[in-house]
Amino acid sequence: MATVKKTKGVIGILTGGGDVPGLNPAIRGVTIRALREGYKVIGIRRGWGGAIDIIRDKEYDNSNNFQELTEEVVNKAGRTGGTFLHTSRTNPSKVKKDRVPSHLMDTYSDEINDLTPEVLKNLDFLGLDYLIPIGGDDTLSYGVRLNSEGFKVVAIPKTMDNDVPGTDYCIGFSTCITRTIHLANSLRTSAGSHERFLVMEVFGRYAGFTAMLPTMAGAAQRCVIPEYKFDMEHLTELLVYDREKNPSRYSMVLVSEGAMFEGGEMVFKDATTDAYGHKKLGGIGDLVSEELKRLSPKFNNGKKINTITQKLGYMVRGGDPDAIDSIVPMAYGNLALDLILNNIHGRLVVLKNGRYDNIPVEMVTSRKKFVNVEKHYNRERLRPFYKSFEMQPLFIMTSEN
Repeated sequence: MATVKKTKGVIGILTGGGDVPGLNPAIRGVTIRALREGYKVIGIRRGWGGAIDIIRDKEYDNSNNFQELTEEVVNKAGRTGGTFLHTSRTNPSKVKKDRVPSHLMDTYSDEINDLTPEVLKNLDFLGLDYLIPIGGDDTLSYGVRLNSEGFKVVAIPKTMDNDVPGTDYCIGFSTCITRTIHLANSLRTSAGSHERFLVMEVFGRYAGFTAMLPTMAGAAQRCVIPEYKFDMEHLTELLVYDREKNPSRYSMVLVSEGAMFEGGEMVFKDATTDAYGHKKLGGIGDLVSEELKRLSPKFNNGKKINTITQKLGYMVRGGDPDAIDSIVPMAYGNLALDLILNNIHGRLVVLKNGRYDNIPVEMVTSRKKFVNVEKHYNRERLRPFYKSFEMQPLFIMTSEN
């Protein structure tokens, strides 16, 4: 008689929020280790969206909402970008009436609905013992909610903005920086050919890490970030100066999407909001570009300087992960399994000062992570400070400083 191998338990995994390179390596890291330790792994599709759409009927085809993960599936996807489980910006605790799944409309008919009771029932339907959400502070904040409801959660930080509190590193950040530097170096040939200003808008709603690190690496002379409202005339004067000093007669600035003029506010595409209440940003780069053209004669002997404007956007989040976003996600996945094997939950796996660790998942909602302007940003020169690198972590600006 054949021996039936008993499963130690069932682990769920999902990816939420924006896609980044490194998600598939993280899923692979979790799955390979979990299967070899005797666990079954279920991938929930479309983040928290799949978690609320499940129909609790074993005869129903829920393949659009979850799938069992195998080594073959994750090995094939593990070297690619994006997330093969797909993603969404869904907040189960605040679901608008028109977004409530059709099979739940009779039960939830308010303008805003908390579907957490349904999520818990769905996780039980799947037989999950643990859940590993991979995401930024929005996605993980709901993981904190589930943890408070008694479900066993081990979280992995992901966001190219690198702004999840408590960790020095979030999956996707290194590839974002790598892409930004590469694209800046490609665009500078056009800026130099036409002797123009080059304005590049990058992601970064509340934190300016994605503008700071490429500028520090030489991708631009200046950067403006959400943590410091900048004076447009001062930026223009600096860029004119940079252009005059450059034999190729051009200068460059990186603009965080959440950057703000003195006396101004964030620039939004429209008034619509996502499931977490965020309006879609976009347009500050265009405004900076127009103001540079308008103000440039004041600092350039009355002559206007034209601009090249490029929103880097999804070009920095697409494609394969770089080396760091292949290695760190693998390590994070294995760290999550270490915790589960020791029956530890309610934790966030992190990198702190060059060492892998874990902290309470509640850290995600306890505070925000920003660039320390006093320590790292030169407000007079509108660029990072280039000093005090001794004994600093790899990416300089960490969760603690």
